[in-house]
Amino acid sequence: AISTGTRGAIHVARIFLLFLRPYLLYDGFAMNLDIERARFNMVEQQIRPWEVLDPKVLDLLHQVKREDFVPEAHRSLAFADLEIPIGLGEVMLAPKLEARMLQEVAVKPTDRILEVGTGSGYMTALLARQGAHVYSVDIIDAFVKIAGDRFAQHGITNVTLETGDAARGWDKHG
Repeated sequence: AISTGTRGAIHVARIFLLFLRPYLLYDGFAMNLDIERARFNMVEQQIRPWEVLDPKVLDLLHQVKREDFVPEAHRSLAFADLEIPIGLGEVMLAPKLEARMLQEVAVKPTDRILEVGTGSGYMTALLARQGAHVYSVDIIDAFVKIAGDRFAQHGITNVTLETGDAARGWDKHG
């Protein structure tokens, strides 16, 4: 017998979810495969042709989830070969440029890095995974706050974020 009222509706919903659980898990799995395929294609079709061949950089691009640093409204473009708007007239660089820059700076595990322009926080996260500590400054306070939230979600603790105009010099952590 099916009971009525709120408790009955909850009971029916639980049975329904138990019945659908294998399908829900499959859909989530399929979605993850699509994201991983898009990430793989980004690396193979955009980044490698730009002569980004350092295995550490390529591995890092698979580990740090770019889509988590893209604004929700543009998340479907996370792996596209274009600049993505992040608000206030600013953009994330195209993936191939981010990867090439990362390869060229050749960060070592003992490096302390000053990054001017936190933006979405993605490049900061990549640098933080490679170096000892990243000091990142952005003139736009909203970017600093959003990046800080993203770092907390990802357990990134070796970053110091500050708001300021680094074009006027930045000797705080020299």
